Amino acid sequence: MHPIYPHRPQNIYRIGHEAWDQAATSPGSPRGRDEKYNTEVVTEHSIEHERRGALVDRTTQRWVRATGRRVALDECPWLEGPVGDVDVIGADFFARFADREGLTMVANGPPRGLVEDFSVLACPTCDLSQLDARVTQFYEQTSEYEFDVWSEWREGFRPFGNALAAIFSRRLQQLNVPLSPLDTSQGISTSVVRLIDPAGAVKQTAWVREIVSSKRTLYAGSYSLCRVPGFDGPCVKVAFPLPNGSADVIMRPPESAPDGSFTVRSSGRRFGDPGFYFFVEAGQGRGWARYLRALKEDIRVFVDRRSQLRADHNLQIWGATFLRLHYRMRRKAT
Repeated sequence: MHPIYPHRPQNIYRIGHEAWDQAATSPGSPRGRDEKYNTEVVTEHSIEHERRGALVDRTTQRWVRATGRRVALDECPWLEGPVGDVDVIGADFFARFADREGLTMVANGPPRGLVEDFSVLACPTCDLSQLDARVTQFYEQTSEYEFDVWSEWREGFRPFGNALAAIFSRRLQQLNVPLSPLDTSQGISTSVVRLIDPAGAVKQTAWVREIVSSKRTLYAGSYSLCRVPGFDGPCVKVAFPLPNGSADVIMRPPESAPDGSFTVRSSGRRFGDPGFYFFVEAGQGRGWARYLRALKEDIRVFVDRRSQLRADHNLQIWGATFLRLHYRMRRKAT
């Protein structure tokens, strides 16, 4: 039985489009002669929508299967993460995910950070002694901060952003990147939650951000550390659940700077490197993955001259920056 639709009989869904096409061209096909065919097709399409999601989502998933590669998660563990529901992701996704997986969600109590101990990211490119303590404290106590964010789209790419919002982001309530600075004029709300297994181990750390004015989900992502075969050192992984899969951003270890800042970058050359991946689930522990070499991003976290904590987030495609996001982070009033 399907975990989301336990009342749906599996044997109806398994007929599938291909089987119907084959049956329709075989001798004695009921197509055009038997109302039973039409009834069954409607039933199958209805269940297909509930099980696999909207047509536009299924189309992108087919693109991943056609242009990506089959993967086993035990061989590519950096791609493992929460798989999204087929209709809506939204701010409540991780509560639903915890309920399905038998996990306890912790959203209150002691400070919760995207990284429990920043020192685990020490490496040749990251000299911890260079970093401003306020920068590392933010990553270890993210739940204690509030945010302002401003967006700047490069003019030629703004229509692309509008199309993504209309086709995907608003419907799915995921990755609702602000299209203008006024979208976030009232700020964003933020929640950091930990998902704990019955043994008390942290299985996921999720960070959900919503745009206050529209109540749209800006990001709902899972944060963790991982290693990839194409790079030596611990990488920062952000997994954004999408219908039947996820968008996974693997960032190189931080690069510290003498001014106390650090920068993480998602960039690489081939599958197995840091960078951007689409993953589509094909069953327990397996699926298809597509590496997008052209899509890159970098995030610099720093303290400005007025002692305010800030971050600059740049996204590029084919070498051209198409979006800049600027954040100001402040500790919440006690």
